[in-house]
Amino acid sequence: MDLVGLTVFAAALALAAASPGPSVIAVIARTLVRGREGALPLVLGIILGDMVWLTAAVLGLAALAAALGSLFIVVRLAAAGYLLYLAWKLWTAPAHAAQAETVGRSESPLGLFLTGLGMTLGNPKAMVFYLALLPTIVDVANLTTLGFAELCGVIFVVLGAVFASYVTLAHRARHLVADTRAIKLINRACGSAMAGAAVLVAAK
Repeated sequence: MDLVGLTVFAAALALAAASPGPSVIAVIARTLVRGREGALPLVLGIILGDMVWLTAAVLGLAALAAALGSLFIVVRLAAAGYLLYLAWKLWTAPAHAAQAETVGRSESPLGLFLTGLGMTLGNPKAMVFYLALLPTIVDVANLTTLGFAELCGVIFVVLGAVFASYVTLAHRARHLVADTRAIKLINRACGSAMAGAAVLVAAK
């Protein structure tokens, strides 16, 4: 692909990814409570989900995606359910100062990865971006294998950078407090945010 096309695609993707939504909320809430390492599987799942939608757009699967609407609903509800589970664990987690320095491993990395993937696959915004907006930016009908690889590279770099920025800010914020009362408030605030993200995912 030409540099201009890649640049336009990267800019559009960055704006879409940076806008507040269930994925951003989930990543921030997870990082505030569990640290940077806990957010990695979630972010990787989100990135893979975008690549799946890119593949669908390139292969001309818009009609199939519409036909499989019920399947995407199931995927979205499963992701919402796991977010609610994480929200409940945050609300019921014991608060102690050591928690601020410990990356919790009680949630499965695979579960977090599949949650990120499910949120993206069941996200109408991602569907619209790749199946409707992308063809206006990229000539998907004549896209080469190299061009597809370049777009995947842009997705990885742009989404990685956007979510890394959110994770870094959230990680710094979690070290501003150390007392148990503040940690309890953070846990419950993040649990509420995670539950809100679950509702947004399920309601879309």
